[in-house]
Amino acid sequence: MAEQQLDEIDQKIVQTLLNDARVPIADLSRQVNLSRNAVRHRIEKLEKANVIAGYHAKLGTGSPNQAPMIAMMMVYRKDRMRGQDVTKYIADIPEVKSCYIMSGEYDLILKVESVSHDRIHQIWENISSLSGVDNIHTTFTLSTIKP
Repeated sequence: MAEQQLDEIDQKIVQTLLNDARVPIADLSRQVNLSRNAVRHRIEKLEKANVIAGYHAKLGTGSPNQAPMIAMMMVYRKDRMRGQDVTKYIADIPEVKSCYIMSGEYDLILKVESVSHDRIHQIWENISSLSGVDNIHTTFTLSTIKP
């Protein structure tokens, strides 16, 4: 199911699930004006077509001690991204929420979320010790305007 083949109802289902992956099927069916079975069937088709690849928990602010810390890591590669060892390693780190291959100054930009500075530091150490990594520039977010 290619993106251009998503009809208006599929697009609304996907957008609603992006906003709240735990929305009840009954609520979703009312929003798109279809039966629960029809919505469930459409979701299954979207999952099989890999339009929907999964559902994720997102760390909330909870108590001040449990607020997720967000760091952006800009990775400089020695080989300017010719090997895949670094990207394969990064793909398996659950705290890395996104990883972008960039043009320009940085080779990779990572968004890392963790409940501790120590874990972010450990991730930084592990990535920087890889043979293909030349340097990492890391910044921590102060606040979030738009996630």
